[in-house]
Amino acid sequence: MIDARAVIDPTAKLGADVEVGPFAVIGADVVIGPRTRIGPHVVIRGPTTIGADCQIFQFASLGDAPQDKKYKGEPTRLEIGDRNQIREFTTMHRGTAQGHGVTRVGSDNLFMAYTHVAHDCVVGNNVVLANFATLGGHVELGDWVIMAGFSGIHQFCKIGAHCFLANNAAITRDVPPFLMVAGQPAAPHSINAEGLKRRGFTPEQIRNIRRAYKILYRSGLKLDEAQAKLAELAREAPEVQPFVDFIPTITRSLIR
Repeated sequence: MIDARAVIDPTAKLGADVEVGPFAVIGADVVIGPRTRIGPHVVIRGPTTIGADCQIFQFASLGDAPQDKKYKGEPTRLEIGDRNQIREFTTMHRGTAQGHGVTRVGSDNLFMAYTHVAHDCVVGNNVVLANFATLGGHVELGDWVIMAGFSGIHQFCKIGAHCFLANNAAITRDVPPFLMVAGQPAAPHSINAEGLKRRGFTPEQIRNIRRAYKILYRSGLKLDEAQAKLAELAREAPEVQPFVDFIPTITRSLIR
């Protein structure tokens, strides 16, 4: 299961049935969960933890030092969950002392070729990053987010769950849950109705989320007024609550 041409540090811990391809390099303080497959020429630096049943394709680079000029070699780490597919030339870096000290990636995600997860990012579950999608440092990405090809997110931005970011979108501000955004800089266009339908939201729930979107983006209300209306709607439609919860957490202003 481990190719003789792979280079594995003695301190690395590999779970049961892990596969490692030729010329892969696994460094010190790396922990890899059971049944994970490491392709040829993959480089994994530690401290890095990777969960079970992941598949990491050739030439991916995981857990190397962050691309941050403030980084001075402090002990930071990368944590990756279970059942992730990490395709060719994907890069994920460890955190920084000025941030969380850790970059966290959840489970059941797909990172297509040439995607990048920068230092101190927090990535949820069931996320898709299409080819060349890029996260700046300290980005928070909610569950079920889809980033189309060549889209990019500015550092410190937050993206709510179930968002769809169109191809080439340049995200420079925080994006509430459920939205579909596009453009440079990106602007809201509608809710991600098709994605919500695929994930089991009922027609009534989708209508209520659309109502919430119109309150926030089409009513002409100030943000605090819209927030009060959303809270009122959420009392009868709990699926709107993520809108209400997201707004107080914004740090880079709200895409609007």
